[in-house]
Amino acid sequence: MTSPVPPASRFGRFRSALSASPPLWWALLYFFCLLCGYYVLRPVRDAMGASRDPAAVFPAWLLEWAAARGVDLGEYTLQALFSGTFIAMLALQPVYGGLVARFPRRVFLPVVYLVFIACLVGFWWAFDTGTSGRGAVFFIFIAVFNLFAVMVFWSFMADVFDNEHAKQVYGYIGAGGTIGALSGPAITRLLVEHIGVANLLLVSAGFLSLCLLCIIKLRPWAVKRELENAEQSGEQAMGGSVWAGLVLVWRDPLLRALAMLMFFGVGIGTLLYNEQAAIVRAYFPTAEAATRFYSTLDWAVNGLTIVIQLFATRWLLRRYGVAPLLLLPAIAILIGFSLLAMSPLPLLVAAVQVMTRASEFSLNKPARETLYTRMDRESRYKAKAVIDTAIYRGGDVTFVWIHKALAAFGSGIVFLFGVGIALGFSFSAWRVVREQRRLPEQSSEAKGEAARPTA
Repeated sequence: MTSPVPPASRFGRFRSALSASPPLWWALLYFFCLLCGYYVLRPVRDAMGASRDPAAVFPAWLLEWAAARGVDLGEYTLQALFSGTFIAMLALQPVYGGLVARFPRRVFLPVVYLVFIACLVGFWWAFDTGTSGRGAVFFIFIAVFNLFAVMVFWSFMADVFDNEHAKQVYGYIGAGGTIGALSGPAITRLLVEHIGVANLLLVSAGFLSLCLLCIIKLRPWAVKRELENAEQSGEQAMGGSVWAGLVLVWRDPLLRALAMLMFFGVGIGTLLYNEQAAIVRAYFPTAEAATRFYSTLDWAVNGLTIVIQLFATRWLLRRYGVAPLLLLPAIAILIGFSLLAMSPLPLLVAAVQVMTRASEFSLNKPARETLYTRMDRESRYKAKAVIDTAIYRGGDVTFVWIHKALAAFGSGIVFLFGVGIALGFSFSAWRVVREQRRLPEQSSEAKGEAARPTA
């Protein structure tokens, strides 16, 4: 049996990784700023989703419209917000597809973040002036921002690092993001009572501005890797249809398996999120109390995440590949939901949610993102965008309404249904492990380019 690696040796490996890979510095800073900026805002969003006052979330005209039809919109807050998010995601998917197809990387990457920064400035004005309906629009925006901004980040990382380097550095990059995810809620807890919710949006916009600097600094390394591997340059427009991502997911068995994994994984998270929101409504009546609770929950999630990232992710990925990173969380989630089906205690709900989200960030996501380094650029940017946005939010809206129907029978029935979802998640993880074996260590695009005779 091997002896555990002392902390000094782990720090030495980290220093060696930084020396061997100069872009790792900028990737760490990039992911730190991105997740810190997001987690400054996430507790605000979650508090709105759990609000017992629909007037604080929806515009007056929408409440009146629903009331005229005998619907109390306050009873369907999360269902309405998740449905709105799904519609927004479907509308933005072809916009993103067109942006990626028609513009080179040096254009569409900064544009994505500049749009988000501009939106945050607009929301700062809406919150500062108390604009009606800002809560619902902000909830939807943050959900869109999280998926698109993080998805673009990992697509870009697949341009900067090849598969072998990804195995070495993705654990560190994930840990940098987790430190940002820990810092964000801390900033919110520290500042929300002093500067108010509106000014928190400007704090987040500042972190996104630093992301733009990191993109500029990392771009030469992406170009260098593409030249070394004879891959199609990201400095040229990708071309193709704006719907190419959907076609790729439909045709490719591995991408279909990844889509299934995402769908069932979202189902697990959505059931837990809705049960947690019901607990918050019962025990934390004010927006400030709810925001503080959610920020504490984020702290627990990200604290566990960084421990796993620093002590397990890189070692498992380099020694055993993606299989344990996908299968171990699936088994743990299945056990967690089985326990909840027998005894859905509030504290156990929170514990399983912490475990589920931590395993997603520290194990599942690094495994999935490593696979994309072995795929061509259309799969990285177009198919990945479909899976990370449309499939993700499609799962959200499906399971949020399923939860609404099952909640009338009690939490035990919700989690018994969740056991079936956990089984689907486990099967999907097994499918991904099986299908990924056919991928070459070098992307098929790179091999094809390298095989062509040079002039």
